[in-house]
Amino acid sequence: MEAQNRIVVFQQFNNAIEANIVKTKLDAYGIPCFLTEENLANLYPGQQHAFFQVRLHLFETDVSEAHQIVGEANFVIEDGSTLVCPQCQSRSIERDFPRKLNDQFLAGLNILFFGIFFPDRKVNRCADCQHEF
Repeated sequence: MEAQNRIVVFQQFNNAIEANIVKTKLDAYGIPCFLTEENLANLYPGQQHAFFQVRLHLFETDVSEAHQIVGEANFVIEDGSTLVCPQCQSRSIERDFPRKLNDQFLAGLNILFFGIFFPDRKVNRCADCQHEF
């Protein structure tokens, strides 16, 4: 086998989830790679022994490029789809059930008279000013 086509162990992981995340990222950049010992690590989760680690293999010629890809930071692309609070223009938005008193009162009456909890519709709430919209 030629030196440039030699397959090496690039990284070892304690669980298959982390290994698959890195493998997927490398696949997206066109670097051929594969995992071994994945089923054994899933069969015995939490084992720290080297025998139970998932190994990520790739060609020796792709090692330097793979180190760059795995080491790069993930950037967030601002596409305008993030929600903004209409009152304070904050981007700290959470999705939850309404906290208004009349909504809580009606939910309490439903449980009291019908014995059934009807989940309310969810609303967006600003984490800074607590405005619901």
